[in-house]
Amino acid sequence: AVDSDGFHRIVGRESVDMIKSGGYRIGAGEIEHVLLSQPGVREAAVVGVPDPDLGQRIVAFVVGGLGRPEDLIDAVAAELSVHKRPREVRVVDELPRNAMGKVQKKALLDRI
Repeated sequence: AVDSDGFHRIVGRESVDMIKSGGYRIGAGEIEHVLLSQPGVREAAVVGVPDPDLGQRIVAFVVGGLGRPEDLIDAVAAELSVHKRPREVRVVDELPRNAMGKVQKKALLDRI
């Protein structure tokens, strides 16, 4: 788009896969990968939720029979880094998907 001063501006949908937390840009996919590598986790989706201190806080939704959510948080912190750990893990029966089978992260955000 071109604004009234003639400057070009990139516009488009906001990415739900890039989370800005505590001054860091964090890819949701790398956190999901670590979560999926944990025993008992069948599916995982990570979203950034608005947070007054962090900008966005990382919340993970997981499907599966697993142990304590704190263990998943610790696994991400150990494998990636502390600032990439989810602040919250929610265990759900299923992830919302569209007709093509893609996880609908906006629907997950609506649950919070």
